[in-house]
Amino acid sequence: MKAKEITIALVAAGVLSVGTANAFNWNASDWFHKKTDAAQADTPTTIAGSAIPSSPASTLQNTPSGTNATAPIGPITAPNYRAIVERYGSAVVGINTEAMHKTSMEDSDGASGDPFSQFFRGLPGMQGFNGQGRIQPHDVPVRGQGSGFILSKDGLILTNAHVVNDADEVTVKLSDRREYKAKVLGSDKATDIAVLKIDANNLPVVSLGDTKQLGVGDYVLAIGSPFGFEQSATAGIVSAKSRSLPGDGYVPFIQTDVAVNPGNSGGPLFDASGNVVGINSQIYSQTGGYQGVSFAIPIEVALNVSNQIVKSGKVVHARLGVTIQELNQTLAESFKLKQPDGALVANIAPDSAAARAGLEPGDVILKYNDQIIKRSGDLPALVGIGKPGDKATLQVWRAGKAIELLATLDTAKDVAINEGASPRNQNKGRLGVAVRPLTSDEIRQAGLPSGLVVEQVGGAAARAGIEAGDVIIAVNGANVKSVTQLQSLVAKENKQLALLIQRGDAKIFVPVNLG
Repeated sequence: MKAKEITIALVAAGVLSVGTANAFNWNASDWFHKKTDAAQADTPTTIAGSAIPSSPASTLQNTPSGTNATAPIGPITAPNYRAIVERYGSAVVGINTEAMHKTSMEDSDGASGDPFSQFFRGLPGMQGFNGQGRIQPHDVPVRGQGSGFILSKDGLILTNAHVVNDADEVTVKLSDRREYKAKVLGSDKATDIAVLKIDANNLPVVSLGDTKQLGVGDYVLAIGSPFGFEQSATAGIVSAKSRSLPGDGYVPFIQTDVAVNPGNSGGPLFDASGNVVGINSQIYSQTGGYQGVSFAIPIEVALNVSNQIVKSGKVVHARLGVTIQELNQTLAESFKLKQPDGALVANIAPDSAAARAGLEPGDVILKYNDQIIKRSGDLPALVGIGKPGDKATLQVWRAGKAIELLATLDTAKDVAINEGASPRNQNKGRLGVAVRPLTSDEIRQAGLPSGLVVEQVGGAAARAGIEAGDVIIAVNGANVKSVTQLQSLVAKENKQLALLIQRGDAKIFVPVNLG
């Protein structure tokens, strides 16, 4: 699925309703709950004298993940969800937000959805109308709702940034129906984490878990306020770990099949032992509601952010300075890798940590500080939890062998991401493209040292998704400067190759099966 389609289908918890009345279910206007906690114990929690069952790995009476997969599996014992809710449900809160939104003239002309506005235009005595019978732009309240959970007894609360962003007023509602005005200590849009503070003491708190101990298939439980139904519990299993989603490079999401709906944003995701392992944040949906796929922010990511916010009021992320993409089998074979593990480097930011370390487009990062990179989404999360100035040892696959590079991380910030023309090559050949070198002006505008513009496409290149207008920058990691060089590089390959192309401002490796 294309990135644009994926982005459209990913729904963050925070539907907002506009207006004072007739706003459908305004108190359930946010999409997700969030959960997390700064609690404190790794020991099993005991309720009424009986321990809450530990994670499914142990309750199944089989060996933990990573051990012999052929070990016999004993009787399945479901976790004690009732005990988890009774022990920690009181630490889950509802969050209501309010802000003022100025309507546009289009809103005033009836686009706001008010079915009666057209009947009252220009009537004598009606307030807010101008001489032509049109409503002047004016402020209307926008209300939203989400969830959160209590980290400390003195009122620190974690939730999603999108739940409280742009809110003029934030109200926290406890499980016993007490309400407090909350101060937003800080939020981080990059990870979608926010920290709130209420003036209260002796509050119930959650216990924090460890996602490293969480495995696919483990039981998990969410508590939140879907559609405004407070203290609702839903359960499921972990569907996958370290999911990389568009626009969320710092977060290796936990995917679950737990029912998460508008209002669940910011609420906690508990493991089978009652420890918070994530914050419910997004769903994949084509309808706006739950369709079996939901995503939670790992608790370690949330705590790293919250600790910075509490300490300094701001969040600083480390930056390596690479654009990466996922490997598939064809790309792996193109780079002579035995299997498609690692993060494929598609672009290097100028004057970045990666550039200074000697990374190049076409490199595959296999390890980061001795931690294996199985999927490309593993890398940004590891970089993101580091600090600017940290040293990072990278094991990189280049030209058929592993090498080691040392990078010093930068501070993350917004970053905006040379021969004359020769006759066009109308012979598309095995690759299936007709190309010409970039002109001097094109090289300057594109910011590239060299490249070939695709003018016609067919055959293998068309099947791979190459389009007219794309710029071929490199083949299997080797920069392309001329048509002759491209022909030579293609002639050396028997089955497949990897083209680094630029389309607009984006660079990406495209695997091409030559057949």
